[in-house]
Amino acid sequence: MRKALFILTAALALAGCKGPQEPKVMARPVPERADDFIWENDYVIYRAYGKTLEDSIDFLTSPGFDIWVKHPGKLVANQLYKDELENGLSYHNDRGLGKDCYKVSKTLGGGASALVVADTLRFPATNYRSYEILEQTPDKVVFVLHYPQWETAGFKMALDKKITVEAGTHFCKAEDTYTFEGPQDRLCVAAGIIRHDVMAETSGPDRFAIWEHASDQSKEPEDGMIGLGLVMPDADGTTLQDGHSVLYKEIASGQVVTYWFGNCWSKGGDIATAQEWFNLVEAF
Repeated sequence: MRKALFILTAALALAGCKGPQEPKVMARPVPERADDFIWENDYVIYRAYGKTLEDSIDFLTSPGFDIWVKHPGKLVANQLYKDELENGLSYHNDRGLGKDCYKVSKTLGGGASALVVADTLRFPATNYRSYEILEQTPDKVVFVLHYPQWETAGFKMALDKKITVEAGTHFCKAEDTYTFEGPQDRLCVAAGIIRHDVMAETSGPDRFAIWEHASDQSKEPEDGMIGLGLVMPDADGTTLQDGHSVLYKEIASGQVVTYWFGNCWSKGGDIATAQEWFNLVEAF
């Protein structure tokens, strides 16, 4: 009997039975906080705004991606929400996990996109209205946020935003599908980052990186620096648009636009300087 147990134990070890793997990524809606949608890996946290926020005290309708800076390693977003909503400990303060010190307002925030009509970014009329989780493993999650049709500048537009979050990287992948009807059969999509107190930056034809002061220091001073970056391999170019740095591409209705967006925090412990961040974006 003892010999049989030894053989079984050895066989399980050879088969790689190590028990459940601890997740390194997550994505979920947050109905307990104004229908946010949050996603995270071991390096970054992002969130998109939902329906309830439009009717809340903030009345905020924005497609922009909010950023929560973090100390690389374990997943912390759920704990930050719990501390805020159940324990009264603001997620705008760092207690060793990370925090929200990024200001989005009605912008593209840290890496969203918008169609451009008459040289103006045209944002959705609502926040995301529904979502789908397409794939979920301990190392990867893929989901879609749906922005229903809206009308602006003589066009009818809709957006499905597919995002892939993988472990071990500062970047997430976006695949945006815009459908539109109107006076033109082709429009420009601009994927970008709102510019705050920019201290250094670099750009090329298919990517750019920014190094800036934390954009919202109203809750806690000395927030360090935030590095932000965008990579679009088939971009038509990069420019400034409505206070944003953007990469742009002309598309037809229904065409998928693919790009990567990422960030770092100088106090996180892995990237401390602008040049380190620029090197990472350049090598991506």
